[in-house]
Amino acid sequence: MLTFSALKKIAVGVALAAAPFATARMNAQNLTLEGQTGGFITPTAYVVLTAKDHVWSHPAVGYHFVNASSVIGYVHTFSIEEGVANRFEFGYTRSVHTKGNDPNFSGLWDYSGMNLFNAKVVGIKDGQFGPWTPGIGAGFIVRTDDKFVSGALNQELGGSLKSYTNGDVYVAATKTWLHPPVPFLLNFGLKMTNASIYGLGGQATRFGGRLFGGLGIPIPLSHNIAAVPAVGFTQEPPQVVNLKPILFPPGTGAHIPTTMDYAVRITQRDNPHFAFDIGIGHVAGVIGDTAVATGVPNPPYILVPIDLKANKVVGTGLSFRY
Repeated sequence: MLTFSALKKIAVGVALAAAPFATARMNAQNLTLEGQTGGFITPTAYVVLTAKDHVWSHPAVGYHFVNASSVIGYVHTFSIEEGVANRFEFGYTRSVHTKGNDPNFSGLWDYSGMNLFNAKVVGIKDGQFGPWTPGIGAGFIVRTDDKFVSGALNQELGGSLKSYTNGDVYVAATKTWLHPPVPFLLNFGLKMTNASIYGLGGQATRFGGRLFGGLGIPIPLSHNIAAVPAVGFTQEPPQVVNLKPILFPPGTGAHIPTTMDYAVRITQRDNPHFAFDIGIGHVAGVIGDTAVATGVPNPPYILVPIDLKANKVVGTGLSFRY
């Protein structure tokens, strides 16, 4: 099996070979899993493209699917996004969820989904003040009717199911460089959030800052098509509401790792209207242990690892701009 280091060397080598052909202006961005313009998961400092001499864009639509069926379940998202004057975008995403296959823990995700609303403004366009100037954008996303994990545990601990509202406020800096020696797409940002794993992991215990980012290498293919292998990351809040009381030993905190995604995007090099993504994500494995009563005196309970079995989840996405 190839290591990530080896894959990175291969990608860079191919990019170097392809660099002389990467001269056209290509914006390999399209809709994320949550509906903003960006990579597979993380938003960038770009918005839905508006045609010259127009104020409103044609809408962009997207569908994404994530298979985390072992415990979390299947996630489908349906998005629509509208751009304004190449400076602003706003949109809506419906996240549809089906239950996973684990008899012990999948009940924490036995809910139909949630609603997501987003908006973004670009303050500085990529290249606005010179070829090396990155784009700077800021935006937000609000998730409503989130019952996952925290809401489900509220029912177990307090007797009532609770729907949470959480969100992100973020700033992103993004640079697309399509010249020798190495073409690249680089994105880095900071978000303030109170959601764990984009709301799928429940409600974070506080509103705090988390870093995110990604790197892609555009590789021109034939017929105006380009492939962009990329890697992205998002730091996650350290704790989740209502999760600590079920962890053992008492007072133990959960281990929520940084979310990683390794994906390839296929899109058009010039004036892109579509993008197809496929990738693998590292979400979470064992996040802690819980004590389960045995019903017998000896032993009175056993420790059961809370294993989300989401170290390797497969995701796909398709975006289209009219």
